[in-house]
Amino acid sequence: MQKIRIKLKAYDHRLLDKSVEEITQTISTTGAKISGPIPLPTKKKIYTVLRSTNIDKKSREQFMLAVHRRVLELEEPTAKTIDALRKLNLPAGVNVEIKQQQ
Repeated sequence: MQKIRIKLKAYDHRLLDKSVEEITQTISTTGAKISGPIPLPTKKKIYTVLRSTNIDKKSREQFMLAVHRRVLELEEPTAKTIDALRKLNLPAGVNVEIKQQQ
């Protein structure tokens, strides 16, 4: 039994959800079994920066960068499914990682 795992990462969760929806629609038309989207924990990076370089050492500003992630698993994909995944046109802000498992 062959499986394909698709990992998606993005800074904007709305953009990520739209691309996941687009992937699930194309996969469901090809007839492969899909499990997901499974939301993974959001990775948050917080950066603290001084507001002024000379005075007010206690005055700081914080910025947060959140990376949203989703996972899709395909069971028993056909050649039609793989072709449809290759032809898919996703937005520029979404990082897609595809791995085959057995």
